[in-house]
Amino acid sequence: MPIIKSAKKAARQTTKRTAHNQQIKKDIKAALKAFKKNPTAENMKKIQSEYDKAAKKGLMKKNTVSRRKAALAKIAKAAGVKPSASAKKPAAKTATKKAETKKAPAKKAETKATAKKPAAKKTPEKSTAKAK
Repeated sequence: MPIIKSAKKAARQTTKRTAHNQQIKKDIKAALKAFKKNPTAENMKKIQSEYDKAAKKGLMKKNTVSRRKAALAKIAKAAGVKPSASAKKPAAKTATKKAETKKAPAKKAETKATAKKPAAKKTPEKSTAKAK
């Protein structure tokens, strides 16, 4: 049993993290079971999302998640599942980025035209100051 205050807090955090990680693992197992029972695009999307969450939280390594998702894709292909329409979303994002980049140069051109030139510096007269 921890005695020091920081050790007590660490123990509390560990129990919370353990419970959270176990819940994520249960969600993965349930989604995997549902996908294997009924391989559909929706179930595949669900299990891939769960794997991505686990990788993001550091519960599973990135390559492990990648390997398992590739195995799921192989199962889905054998079952004849077609991928969902999520591939069209990145194309929409690039279209908006192109529109933003077109606007940016126009703003820069306007600021250059309206910018003021810096004032010329005056040089002090050294020769007259020494003569006096």
